[in-house]
Amino acid sequence: MQTLLIFMSAVLVNNFVLNRFLGICPFLGVSKKMETALGMGVAVIFVMALASAVTYLVYNFILVPLDLNYLYNIAFILIIASLVQLVEMFLKKFSPSLYQALGIFLPLITTNCAVLGVTVINMESQYNLVISVVHAVGAAIGFTLAIVLYASIRERIAKNPIPAAFQGFPIALITASLMSIAFLGFSGLIKV
Repeated sequence: MQTLLIFMSAVLVNNFVLNRFLGICPFLGVSKKMETALGMGVAVIFVMALASAVTYLVYNFILVPLDLNYLYNIAFILIIASLVQLVEMFLKKFSPSLYQALGIFLPLITTNCAVLGVTVINMESQYNLVISVVHAVGAAIGFTLAIVLYASIRERIAKNPIPAAFQGFPIALITASLMSIAFLGFSGLIKV
Protein backbone atom coordinates (compact mmCIF):
# COMPACT_ATOMS: atom_id res chain seq x y z
CA MET A 1 0.00 0.00 0.00
CA GLN A 2 2.83 2.40 0.85
CA THR A 3 4.42 1.66 -2.53
CA LEU A 4 1.25 2.69 -4.34
CA LEU A 5 1.01 5.87 -2.24
CA ILE A 6 4.62 6.80 -3.04
CA PHE A 7 3.97 6.15 -6.73
CA MET A 8 0.75 8.22 -6.87
CA SER A 9 2.33 10.95 -4.79
CA ALA A 10 5.24 11.23 -7.24
CA VAL A 11 2.87 11.34 -10.24
CA LEU A 12 0.28 13.83 -9.00
CA VAL A 13 0.89 15.42 -5.60
CA ASN A 14 4.65 15.99 -5.77
CA ASN A 15 4.89 16.29 -9.54
CA PHE A 16 8.50 17.11 -10.33
CA VAL A 17 7.68 19.74 -12.94
CA LEU A 18 4.52 21.37 -11.64
CA ASN A 19 5.10 21.12 -7.88
CA ARG A 20 8.83 20.76 -7.26
CA PHE A 21 9.76 22.82 -10.36
CA LEU A 22 12.50 20.43 -11.46
CA GLY A 23 13.06 19.67 -15.13
CA ILE A 24 11.69 22.97 -16.42
CA CYS A 25 14.21 23.29 -19.28
CA PRO A 26 12.98 20.27 -21.28
CA PHE A 27 9.41 20.98 -20.14
CA LEU A 28 9.47 24.37 -21.87
CA GLY A 29 11.85 23.46 -24.69
CA VAL A 30 10.48 20.16 -26.00
CA SER A 31 6.78 20.78 -25.52
CA LYS A 32 5.89 22.47 -28.79
CA LYS A 33 4.87 19.21 -30.48
CA MET A 34 3.17 16.18 -28.99
CA GLU A 35 5.55 13.63 -30.61
CA THR A 36 8.69 15.22 -29.19
CA ALA A 37 7.09 15.67 -25.77
CA LEU A 38 6.08 12.03 -25.66
CA GLY A 39 9.52 10.93 -26.88
CA MET A 40 11.23 13.01 -24.21
CA GLY A 41 8.86 11.60 -21.59
CA VAL A 42 9.64 8.02 -22.55
CA ALA A 43 13.38 8.74 -22.53
CA VAL A 44 13.09 10.36 -19.08
CA ILE A 45 11.10 7.36 -17.75
CA PHE A 46 13.83 5.00 -18.90
CA VAL A 47 16.70 7.15 -17.60
CA MET A 48 15.05 7.92 -14.24
CA ALA A 49 14.17 4.30 -13.52
CA LEU A 50 17.57 2.97 -14.49
CA ALA A 51 19.43 5.83 -12.79
CA SER A 52 17.57 5.27 -9.53
CA ALA A 53 18.39 1.57 -9.51
CA VAL A 54 22.06 2.06 -10.39
CA THR A 55 22.59 5.00 -8.02
CA TYR A 56 20.98 3.04 -5.17
CA LEU A 57 23.37 0.16 -5.76
CA VAL A 58 26.42 2.40 -6.13
CA TYR A 59 25.56 4.47 -3.06
CA ASN A 60 24.69 1.59 -0.73
CA PHE A 61 27.25 -0.97 -1.90
CA ILE A 62 30.22 1.18 -2.90
CA LEU A 63 30.09 4.69 -1.44
CA VAL A 64 28.72 3.87 2.03
CA PRO A 65 30.99 0.86 2.75
CA LEU A 66 34.05 2.85 1.62
CA ASP A 67 32.90 5.86 3.68
CA LEU A 68 32.74 8.01 0.53
CA ASN A 69 29.15 9.22 1.03
CA TYR A 70 30.17 12.81 0.30
CA LEU A 71 30.94 11.85 -3.32
CA TYR A 72 27.32 10.92 -4.07
CA ASN A 73 26.68 14.00 -6.27
CA ILE A 74 29.64 13.31 -8.54
CA ALA A 75 28.87 9.60 -8.73
CA PHE A 76 25.18 10.22 -9.50
CA ILE A 77 25.99 12.74 -12.24
CA LEU A 78 28.44 10.31 -13.88
CA ILE A 79 25.88 7.50 -13.76
CA ILE A 80 23.15 9.70 -15.26
CA ALA A 81 25.48 10.96 -18.00
CA SER A 82 26.41 7.39 -18.92
CA LEU A 83 22.77 6.31 -19.09
CA VAL A 84 21.82 9.30 -21.24
CA GLN A 85 24.62 8.40 -23.66
CA LEU A 86 23.14 4.90 -23.93
CA VAL A 87 19.67 6.32 -24.63
CA GLU A 88 21.12 8.71 -27.19
CA MET A 89 22.95 5.92 -29.04
CA PHE A 90 19.81 3.75 -28.95
CA LEU A 91 17.58 6.50 -30.37
CA LYS A 92 20.13 7.44 -33.02
CA LYS A 93 20.22 3.83 -34.20
CA PHE A 94 16.56 2.80 -33.90
CA SER A 95 14.56 6.07 -34.14
CA PRO A 96 16.52 8.69 -36.10
CA SER A 97 13.46 10.91 -36.55
CA LEU A 98 12.85 11.12 -32.80
CA TYR A 99 16.58 11.62 -32.27
CA GLN A 100 16.51 14.59 -34.69
CA ALA A 101 13.30 15.99 -33.18
CA LEU A 102 14.69 15.95 -29.63
CA GLY A 103 17.87 17.62 -30.86
CA ILE A 104 19.87 19.33 -28.13
CA PHE A 105 17.34 18.41 -25.46
CA LEU A 106 18.31 14.74 -25.45
CA PRO A 107 21.83 15.39 -24.10
CA LEU A 108 20.23 17.88 -21.72
CA ILE A 109 18.64 14.96 -19.85
CA THR A 110 22.12 14.62 -18.38
CA THR A 111 21.74 18.00 -16.72
CA ASN A 112 17.99 17.62 -16.14
CA CYS A 113 17.71 18.39 -12.47
CA ALA A 114 14.63 16.15 -12.20
CA VAL A 115 16.74 13.06 -12.91
CA LEU A 116 19.39 14.04 -10.37
CA GLY A 117 16.67 15.24 -7.99
CA VAL A 118 14.87 11.90 -7.89
CA THR A 119 18.09 10.03 -7.11
CA VAL A 120 19.00 12.45 -4.32
CA ILE A 121 15.46 12.36 -2.88
CA ASN A 122 15.58 8.55 -2.92
CA MET A 123 18.90 8.60 -1.09
CA GLU A 124 17.81 11.19 1.49
CA SER A 125 14.50 9.40 2.10
CA GLN A 126 16.45 6.15 2.58
CA TYR A 127 14.17 4.24 0.21
CA ASN A 128 15.09 0.64 -0.54
CA LEU A 129 15.81 -0.47 -4.10
CA VAL A 130 12.21 -1.31 -5.01
CA ILE A 131 10.74 1.86 -3.51
CA SER A 132 13.50 3.93 -5.18
CA VAL A 133 12.60 2.56 -8.60
CA VAL A 134 8.86 2.91 -7.95
CA HIS A 135 9.35 6.52 -6.85
CA ALA A 136 11.52 7.24 -9.89
CA VAL A 137 9.03 5.69 -12.31
CA GLY A 138 6.21 7.66 -10.65
CA ALA A 139 8.21 10.87 -10.90
CA ALA A 140 9.04 10.16 -14.55
CA ILE A 141 5.42 9.34 -15.39
CA GLY A 142 4.42 12.58 -13.66
CA PHE A 143 7.02 14.42 -15.78
CA THR A 144 5.66 12.73 -18.91
CA LEU A 145 2.07 13.51 -17.96
CA ALA A 146 2.93 17.16 -17.40
CA ILE A 147 4.93 17.59 -20.61
CA VAL A 148 2.36 15.76 -22.77
CA LEU A 149 -0.55 17.76 -21.34
CA TYR A 150 1.45 20.93 -21.80
CA ALA A 151 2.33 20.03 -25.39
CA SER A 152 -1.31 19.32 -26.24
CA ILE A 153 -2.35 22.67 -24.78
CA ARG A 154 0.44 24.49 -26.65
CA GLU A 155 -0.60 22.85 -29.93
CA ARG A 156 -4.17 24.06 -29.42
CA ILE A 157 -3.02 27.55 -28.42
CA ALA A 158 -0.87 27.79 -31.58
CA LYS A 159 -4.01 27.38 -33.71
CA ASN A 160 -5.86 30.22 -31.99
CA PRO A 161 -5.47 33.98 -32.20
CA ILE A 162 -3.31 35.27 -29.35
CA PRO A 163 -2.76 38.98 -28.61
CA ALA A 164 0.66 40.10 -29.85
CA ALA A 165 1.94 40.83 -26.33
CA PHE A 166 1.28 37.23 -25.25
CA GLN A 167 2.54 35.35 -28.32
CA GLY A 168 5.41 32.92 -27.87
CA PHE A 169 7.06 32.53 -24.50
CA PRO A 170 4.65 34.68 -22.41
CA ILE A 171 1.60 32.51 -23.22
CA ALA A 172 3.72 29.40 -22.63
CA LEU A 173 4.64 30.59 -19.13
CA ILE A 174 1.05 31.57 -18.35
CA THR A 175 -0.12 28.13 -19.45
CA ALA A 176 2.53 26.40 -17.33
CA SER A 177 1.58 28.47 -14.29
CA LEU A 178 -2.11 27.63 -14.72
CA MET A 179 -1.23 23.93 -15.00
CA SER A 180 0.83 24.21 -11.82
CA ILE A 181 -2.11 25.80 -10.01
CA ALA A 182 -4.37 23.02 -11.29
CA PHE A 183 -1.98 20.36 -9.97
CA LEU A 184 -2.00 22.06 -6.57
CA GLY A 185 -5.52 20.70 -6.31
CA PHE A 186 -3.95 17.27 -5.71
CA SER A 187 -2.02 18.49 -2.63
CA GLY A 188 -3.41 17.00 0.53
CA LEU A 189 -4.80 14.07 -1.44
CA ILE A 190 -1.96 11.76 -0.41
CA LYS A 191 0.24 12.17 2.66
CA VAL A 192 3.44 10.12 2.57
